[in-house]
Amino acid sequence: MDLDTLRTFVDDHDVRLLTLGTTEITVTSLVKLLVFGVLLWLIAGRFARWTLDKLLSRTHMDKGQRAAVTGLVHYTVLVGGAVLILQNAGIQLTAFAVVGSAMGVGIGFGLQNIISNFISGLIILLERPIQVGDRVELAGIEGVVDAIGARRTTIITPDRVAVLVPNQRFITDNVTNTLYRGHVLRLRVPVTTPAGSDVRELERLLLGAAQGPDIAPDPVPLVTITDMKQDEIALELTVWYDARTQSRRQLLSRLYFSISDAMKALAEKKAAAQARTAAEAKAAAQAPAPVEAKGPEGRDDASNDATGPGAGTVKRAW
Repeated sequence: MDLDTLRTFVDDHDVRLLTLGTTEITVTSLVKLLVFGVLLWLIAGRFARWTLDKLLSRTHMDKGQRAAVTGLVHYTVLVGGAVLILQNAGIQLTAFAVVGSAMGVGIGFGLQNIISNFISGLIILLERPIQVGDRVELAGIEGVVDAIGARRTTIITPDRVAVLVPNQRFITDNVTNTLYRGHVLRLRVPVTTPAGSDVRELERLLLGAAQGPDIAPDPVPLVTITDMKQDEIALELTVWYDARTQSRRQLLSRLYFSISDAMKALAEKKAAAQARTAAEAKAAAQAPAPVEAKGPEGRDDASNDATGPGAGTVKRAW
């Protein structure tokens, strides 16, 4: 069986499914669309990865910029390829106006969120309010942006859990991006102490706890008094840290542990000093008082020494 005979056989036994404008959609044309659609998806993905690995890797773009360009290339190839496939199949884009007029309301409600998330994804890639590698907080979710897709963004939490967030949330909700203006951020640690405490000693203690490789050396840590009440004094330790390497919660917990250990050591040192002082005072109180020695007739030691053995002999003249 030659090719013309096979084509004639397929055309004779083909089944018409529907008509778009002046174009008939048959089983054969539908199979062609599916095959070409799968091939287009594979080609778009490979081309996007090739663009990222071979072209963009040689530029000075950061990771977020490369991801944005790769996403735009992927979507451009998909849209352009889809138009070519439809035209090759004899389907004019104006034919979808017929379907849109008949099913526009139902499709609009059904695809509203999908289209909204897709458009939001394009806005994120173009405006770049968030990038891959940014540490963000959204509706109680905190983590690092791992990937920005067409419909959703993947966030990796500190528990290594992947949270898939619809792109629309990043456009309509309040999003905290800790790396938007730089990677060095400020952390404020509130501390209270009873009134009458040595605040200078507590200041040295807090500054000592704020030492470590996870604290930025510039700006330097600072301790300030924020409030004074009748029964307590409120202080605040201010430090700066690199938000790319750790989260705010992790650093805050580490500082609280260090401050607690330092305050415990200081309290034990003071208690030991007080106990030593009390022991010395008790020992001094229990010691016997010195007694002044006297001679046999009530004379003092000087008199005894004058008349005792070895004393000079006094001669009297009779």
